[in-house]
Amino acid sequence: MGTRRKSRELALQMLFQADLAKQAPDDVRRSFWAERGEVEEEVRGFADDLFRVASDRGAEIDKMIESHAEHWRMERMAAVDRNILRAGVAEFMGFPSTPKPVVINEALEIARKFSSPESVNFLNGVLDSVAREMDKAAKEQASSR
Repeated sequence: MGTRRKSRELALQMLFQADLAKQAPDDVRRSFWAERGEVEEEVRGFADDLFRVASDRGAEIDKMIESHAEHWRMERMAAVDRNILRAGVAEFMGFPSTPKPVVINEALEIARKFSSPESVNFLNGVLDSVAREMDKAAKEQASSR
């Protein structure tokens, strides 16, 4: 497994912990890494960065996800799916140099490992829709300069 994939999985686990335990980001980081032992610095760094973006921009990310998940509220989604979406959108926002299809593919591979088979199409649809909206907004902003 690649470094980035491992980081994305760890970020998902941190988001899941924060979500279900209703823990503050600093508490999650402290307890999460204390239980992990040795993790390569590069893996830990990217996982922390993804978690930070997802935590810092959580309300914005959730609003964007809900606007693209027709007839689904965040609290009604499976916890794993909700947090895979959060991690993916956080990566779109915080790491725009990573191609969006790569982020989506990685999210789907992680979903195949941690979620149900039925979730993959749902996650793909939501992430693709968010990515298209973000690309459109970026193009509009660039053309208005």
